[in-house]
Amino acid sequence: MKLPVIKLDAAKAGEIEASDAVFGIEEIRSDILQRMVRYQLSKRQAGTHSTQNRDDVSVTTKKLYRQKGTGGARHGSRNAPIFVGGGVAHGPHPHSHAHDLPKKVRALAMKHALSSKAKDGSLVVLDALTGDKTKDLVAQLKTLGISNALVIGGAELDEKFAKAARNIPNIDVLPLAGLNVYDVLRRKTLVLSREAVEGVNARFATAEKA
Repeated sequence: MKLPVIKLDAAKAGEIEASDAVFGIEEIRSDILQRMVRYQLSKRQAGTHSTQNRDDVSVTTKKLYRQKGTGGARHGSRNAPIFVGGGVAHGPHPHSHAHDLPKKVRALAMKHALSSKAKDGSLVVLDALTGDKTKDLVAQLKTLGISNALVIGGAELDEKFAKAARNIPNIDVLPLAGLNVYDVLRRKTLVLSREAVEGVNARFATAEKA
């Protein structure tokens, strides 16, 4: 399939060939996208929440009161979970929330995410990502109707463009290596540079040969 290419000033800059297997999937699998988003967010989760069990609580080990004759329950330790200041029974402890997801499923999720943007008309291909001033870039994006977007550049971002874009609300700029399903889906529009499209085509073509 061919995708139209434009410049930041909205002028046409020809077309670029995009893989149908990556950008042209018709039936979008939302279940695969959900699995991938869950996989990504689980890896990001810190997992540092922690509680003290009864062995960790520092309290006196003296018996609370005599064993019999009080008319109440028989207790021998104040660090039991039923007492205020005691340990927590079955509480959380630091651990990783990450789980495995097959590499083929992750690759398929990326294809479906990119295809969903192309299918919805939310995919924009720019000839190049260049700019010096935030004010000028805001005006250019407004002209293109872009207000909430993920912008993906080539292997390396233009430093001036990245600096100009970093203060614009709801605009994320990442190099090609940072392309991921979660960020693609969380933004309304996906903006790819010509170099990014070529990189995506090459990446999945290599994977298919392997």
